[in-house]
Amino acid sequence: MMITSPLSHRKLGAFERIIEWYQLAPVDKIALIRRGIPARSVRELAQAMKVPQHALFNSLALSRSTVNRRVQRNQVLSPADSERVAGMQELIGRAHAMWKTSDGFPRFDAAHWIGQWLFEPLPALGGRTAASYLDTLEGQRLILDLLGRMESGAYS
Repeated sequence: MMITSPLSHRKLGAFERIIEWYQLAPVDKIALIRRGIPARSVRELAQAMKVPQHALFNSLALSRSTVNRRVQRNQVLSPADSERVAGMQELIGRAHAMWKTSDGFPRFDAAHWIGQWLFEPLPALGGRTAASYLDTLEGQRLILDLLGRMESGAYS
């Protein structure tokens, strides 16, 4: 289960949990990161994005063996690992929010779109992929900023 609001007790799908995460207040996000995101969230996130788990593990600098062990034991990730996973959820939430405010496609899968976009070489990043920046918080901020520039039309 991906992070959900401390007040949410209803059963949600992976994408709905991502959107719920995106809409949380920053103090709630911080508290959840400090407690740790359930390790199984990484697998659910890869599935929602339609990317191989190993690609997501690599881009977020997550140890596959650590995540798998924690999944088997029904444990949470460390706060540092949780923060990077939360950053990925933030990217998907941002893409979804961009779509909702545009006159875009009637059906848009923000998680899948992000999953594809992250692994394409981007001119705005000198031909590097957005995924190659996701292992640090500063890199995640850079990619969020890039999404914001795309939304405003200042993408280059």
